[in-house]
Amino acid sequence: MTVPTRKIGQGVLASALLVTALLPATATAQGLRPSGSLGASGLGSSGLGSSLNARPASTGPRQADFIVVVVNSEPITNNEVLAKLVRTEQQLAQQGGALPPRDVLARQVLERMINEKSQVQLAREAGIKVDDAAVDQAELAIASQNQITVTELRRRLTQDGMSVSQFREDLRDQILLTKVRERELEAKARVTEVDIDQFILEKQGGADQANAEIDLGMVLVAVPENAEPSQVATLQARAESIAKRARAGEDFTALVKEFSDAPDRARNAGQLGLRAADRYPALFVEATRGLPKGGVSEPVRSGAGFHVLKVLERRQGSLPAMTVTQSRARHILLRPSAQLSESAATERLADFRRRIVAGQADFATLARENSQDGSAREGGDLGWVSPGQFVPEFEEAMNKLAPGQISPPVVSRFGVHLIQLTERRESQLSPREQREIVRGLVREKKMEEAYLTWAQDVRARAYVEFREPPQ
Repeated sequence: MTVPTRKIGQGVLASALLVTALLPATATAQGLRPSGSLGASGLGSSGLGSSLNARPASTGPRQADFIVVVVNSEPITNNEVLAKLVRTEQQLAQQGGALPPRDVLARQVLERMINEKSQVQLAREAGIKVDDAAVDQAELAIASQNQITVTELRRRLTQDGMSVSQFREDLRDQILLTKVRERELEAKARVTEVDIDQFILEKQGGADQANAEIDLGMVLVAVPENAEPSQVATLQARAESIAKRARAGEDFTALVKEFSDAPDRARNAGQLGLRAADRYPALFVEATRGLPKGGVSEPVRSGAGFHVLKVLERRQGSLPAMTVTQSRARHILLRPSAQLSESAATERLADFRRRIVAGQADFATLARENSQDGSAREGGDLGWVSPGQFVPEFEEAMNKLAPGQISPPVVSRFGVHLIQLTERRESQLSPREQREIVRGLVREKKMEEAYLTWAQDVRARAYVEFREPPQ
């Protein structure tokens, strides 16, 4: 999930909470590539849109607090709603546009709070926990994305009227939400090769399958030329029985040998061969449209008789050529620890940069000797990468460099990096890489659909008692 960097100024909390990437702490050997995570759509979103403008919060006297709504015995107070409303307005103010009426916005914010509270409760009931180390990491990620230290982040939070402890509890809840959503939705967002083929087919013109290749197996139940209706009905029933047995898992080759009347069944075991869809009879293509690999059609009538068709293989024609700008970079990674603070790591890397630029040291040598990353043995080389493969903080800094340039130290959730861009090129993606891009798009769509259904179900099962409207 790509999360844009936002500067923290007025309304620090609004930006900070919505900036939180909250990706799992695991990564590949480079320590840069985030593992799969939930997409942004619908997950932790207020559903208010992204083109709204904010108005300043009221500066009038603060009234006594009261309970607005109870969610499964846990209250949401008026002051909590007002604080969330102000933060939402501040965050939306950065994006321009016109705000809806404040009472409408307040109802939307309250509904989001109800949904999140019921989901957090579900996570806790399931025994999901978030330790302090995960909260520390999320706090560091927010600070680094805004190019400030954690100390400065906390100072600005306090200046904006938010206690550090409350901020950290909000972070803990957001991580908890991410975990429970991943657990509940991951299995529902699995993407098959058939899903990818279908997506490509839709983008290439819907029902047009001329560029697809399919391999079909066939059992032919022949119908004599002048067969009586009763005889035709008997033969159709036989074909339907064969199709039913095939769908139940019986070996299709055995069914071909036992029942097929096709003249070449002994030679090819009923397999018609992989070929372009337009080289098959149109009725075969229509009968198997939408069937996955291994799917069996209903019997299809032709002049020869009844055909039972099984999809043995399906290959979608290639996507149009896709070209991306790829980068090749190397880095030195230092991970803050009890022995090495983040500021000390930053200072050490700044000194490395000064020495390299002055010609007093070699980047690859320093990487081998100092980098706390699997790429160290390769002199920090990360190889060729396409956009989106690194975490946002790293990629943003890398994209600003010209070949040969070295960045200042960059803080990410994995530590502090010194980055050098070595090369950049335009590259055409292979069919496999294109399919992986499509896989991500399909997964994101499935995840969003699954989330909406799941969130509605959690909300429906929650006991929600409205007391007073927020004021």
